[in-house]
Amino acid sequence: MGLLDGLRAILGSRAETDAGRDADPDDLFGMSTAYLTMEADLGYESLDVGALCFSGVDSSDFREAVDEVEAILEAGREETGTEFSVTSDDHGYHWVVLADDDPEDLITSMHFATDTFIEHGYGSRLLAAVFAYAKRGGALSTRDDGESTSTGESAYWIYSFRRGAFYPFVPKSGRERDSSAEFTLESALDGELEIEREKEYWYPLWPSEGGTHPWE
Repeated sequence: MGLLDGLRAILGSRAETDAGRDADPDDLFGMSTAYLTMEADLGYESLDVGALCFSGVDSSDFREAVDEVEAILEAGREETGTEFSVTSDDHGYHWVVLADDDPEDLITSMHFATDTFIEHGYGSRLLAAVFAYAKRGGALSTRDDGESTSTGESAYWIYSFRRGAFYPFVPKSGRERDSSAEFTLESALDGELEIEREKEYWYPLWPSEGGTHPWE
């Protein structure tokens, strides 16, 4: 099974078949307290960036839905300060990437975008929402494109829309993952987030070659 097929299976059709309950976009608001626990108890700082992963449809109606997502985020930019872009990765998936130094505004903008897809009848195209963190102690810097990056250990909370649950993803060099750190995050955030109990659905979202984050 290739990377693309694996993502489809874990976050797509098989996840939908095996879903324990309907995904609720309001689950994203769980990150409003989770980011405080990440910082105060675990030493992770928000990288002030998150992203929605979705699979596209070759239709004018779906393009209109994406256009409305962009229009809503553009309208809210002045109030929230949330910057955004719509991009694609090397695996053929599409991303709405959002950046905001206020985690509450970031989460709210993510929710707006999610709701818009659902209202247009494309909730089934949503695969995951991703929130990025870095272990405190690494040097934080801002890249030319405005995104934050860090020399410290990166960690992500991934929400699977098909499963209606979060899981942690802590990558290491060589496309390995830090299972110990992931289990620590699971234990610390259990109760604040709806955690995916079946580890087979903790699918790694590796970046494209040369990328830093899953959406790159």
